[in-house]
Amino acid sequence: MGLSRLLCAFLMTACCCCGYAAGETLSLHKTPRLRSSECVECSEVLLPNHERGALGVPGVAEQPEPELVEVEVGSTALLKCGPSHSQGNFSHVINWFSVHKEKPTLIFRVYQGHGQSEPGEYQHRLSLQDKGTTLALTHVTPHDEHIFLCQGKHPWSQEHRFQLRVYKAPEEPSIQANALGISVNSREPEEVATCVGRNGYPIPQVIWYKNGRPLKEEKNRVHIQSSQIVESSGLYTVQSILKAQLLKEDKDAQFYCELNYRLPSGNHMKESGEVSVPVFYPAEKVWLEVEPVGMLKEGDHVEIRCLADGNPSPHFSISKQNLSTREVVEEAVDDNGVLVLKSAHKEHSGLYECQGLDLETMALLSSDQQELLVNYVSDVWVSPAAPESQEGSNLTLTCGAESNQALEFQWLREKTGKVLGKGPVLQLHNLNRKAGGGYRCVASVPSVPGLNSTQLINVVILDSNRTTALITTVSPYAKANSTSTEKKLSEPKSKGVVIVAVTVCLLVLAVLGAVLYFFYKKGKLPCGRSGKQEITLPPSRKSEFVVEVKSDKRPEDMSLLQGSNGGTRAPGDQHSGWSPMSLKWMTEKTPTPAYLQTTFQRAKGLGPEPY
Repeated sequence: MGLSRLLCAFLMTACCCCGYAAGETLSLHKTPRLRSSECVECSEVLLPNHERGALGVPGVAEQPEPELVEVEVGSTALLKCGPSHSQGNFSHVINWFSVHKEKPTLIFRVYQGHGQSEPGEYQHRLSLQDKGTTLALTHVTPHDEHIFLCQGKHPWSQEHRFQLRVYKAPEEPSIQANALGISVNSREPEEVATCVGRNGYPIPQVIWYKNGRPLKEEKNRVHIQSSQIVESSGLYTVQSILKAQLLKEDKDAQFYCELNYRLPSGNHMKESGEVSVPVFYPAEKVWLEVEPVGMLKEGDHVEIRCLADGNPSPHFSISKQNLSTREVVEEAVDDNGVLVLKSAHKEHSGLYECQGLDLETMALLSSDQQELLVNYVSDVWVSPAAPESQEGSNLTLTCGAESNQALEFQWLREKTGKVLGKGPVLQLHNLNRKAGGGYRCVASVPSVPGLNSTQLINVVILDSNRTTALITTVSPYAKANSTSTEKKLSEPKSKGVVIVAVTVCLLVLAVLGAVLYFFYKKGKLPCGRSGKQEITLPPSRKSEFVVEVKSDKRPEDMSLLQGSNGGTRAPGDQHSGWSPMSLKWMTEKTPTPAYLQTTFQRAKGLGPEPY
């Protein structure tokens, strides 16, 4: 049998060589040395299919293109053995092979409609459909992308090839910009951004865009560097790095990447988000900006901002020149070159200038001077400062203020807020008590909305009908029946009550002092001065006494320390505020009742003075 195979192979080779040598087209019908039926029969019987193709067997070397089967990762691929237009007249014995690197491997057998998987990677993923003519491959992965071959016999061997194409859409692309920035002075393209597309199959194509326009490789200007990583699943992760030489005009440029890929349904694409890259370039000029814009007034929140056209911004400083003294002082600014006036006042007015120092080139740039004018109204005054006027009379109030703008004046009643008049002078006529109280002068600047200042005064209206009242007070130094009168202005009732209370208290104290002194002299009080002897009378003369009440002069007319005999009195005999009363024991005669009555009346201030 081996000799027959060699002979058949030799004859077929000779036939083909002779045919080509004669310049004829190889045709089985024109070969005299071997009938076509004999050649084909020999090849079919003695040689396997893949050996026949290798030897150039007619009808076998010219294989048709494999049928293309496209499927997405994870889905099921259907392989129908035979052309799609065939009527199912394939052999009942079919063998399925997977061809990898031109090496076929048996993976499935079909006999009379029943299939059996061969051990291997496809053992649990293959099944039959359509009465055994279609092989189903489930859970397709990128590793399944190669040629599949089916062979059948009816009545001779036939085969059909499939090219399985696997697709997987990549994930949304991610983009990362160069956060460090790019200098325009760089002589080589610098990294702008990196784009990454993960888990796609086959490898997606990356396209870069700047401001919506695609970028292409350009020598010394644009360079795109791409790389791929094969994951364990067989999917691809692609990474693309864009490098470019940027200009000052690219400071606001927007970059993004696009992934182009194919699926069984056609071509698709996914875009990343847009990113911008810091572009560094030196400043060419600096200037000042003031917020808010327009007329400023005292109390406004003002920001003076120093700006430049360079990136990064230079180191800023702001100076102010006084308009009157021409003195220049440097103001304190924050890291962004902003001078904040939380509550502006007139002293902030002046000429402001910004200086910027580029730390890379060490160039110092200065802005034009800009005048800042803070409008103000201050030192509002009203004359007279404490106005008083009689009821029924007239009063004139004058208001003034200091400002750098033209002023308007307005008068308001403090209680009601009613506008009384306009202008610096307010005339009040025929005043009454209701006219007293608060009056407010408002000084405002019409050209600067909200700029005003006020001054409040209080007008006192005096009662023209002043009354006098007699207030009777008992002098502690006067006689018992004497009174003193003083003319005073009528006072509130509360003060009169106090005066009456004080007078009553003094009277009570005076009477109490007199009684105590009386009993002291009588000897019925146990207390006394040292060395004093009690005066006693014989029993036969105790009933003979005379009480004499004597009204002395005021204390200011005599010495308080003089006794009845001109000597100095002891402290115990002195009584503050009242003249002493002399009590004498009379032993010469017995007083009559009439005499005693007259004496007590004099003591009370009811009787006539003794002669």
